[in-house]
Amino acid sequence: MSLESVVLDSQGFSGWIDRDRKVLRLLEQVERDGADVAISAATIIEVSHSGVDIARLTWLLSRIRVEAVTKETARRSAGLLKTAGLHGHKYAIDAMVAEVALRLPAPAAILTSDVDDMAKLCGGRVRLVAV
Repeated sequence: MSLESVVLDSQGFSGWIDRDRKVLRLLEQVERDGADVAISAATIIEVSHSGVDIARLTWLLSRIRVEAVTKETARRSAGLLKTAGLHGHKYAIDAMVAEVALRLPAPAAILTSDVDDMAKLCGGRVRLVAV
């Protein structure tokens, strides 16, 4: 992939937690390339449920960058939504994930199950990898 930054959306992070083969192969390549792996703190909320392996979740969180949701990141995320013509809770966390990818060192990618919405939010400035 030859990237500086890779951001996982909830599906990308869930795939890593669940040891999805495709996600594991992609992240092995990312590790070999030396890219930073990050998530939005909001993604932790999205992947947390009664069936999640908490020990694995905790271990994986210790290995990656977790980007805080601050007043400024929330404003930038809201701006992405406005620019993309999207709104509402359906897109809020996607916007936070996109905001992280757009401000981390480029070239950046998002591992996502929502390529269409992420394309609207990122406007072609981030590589999107379907998982």
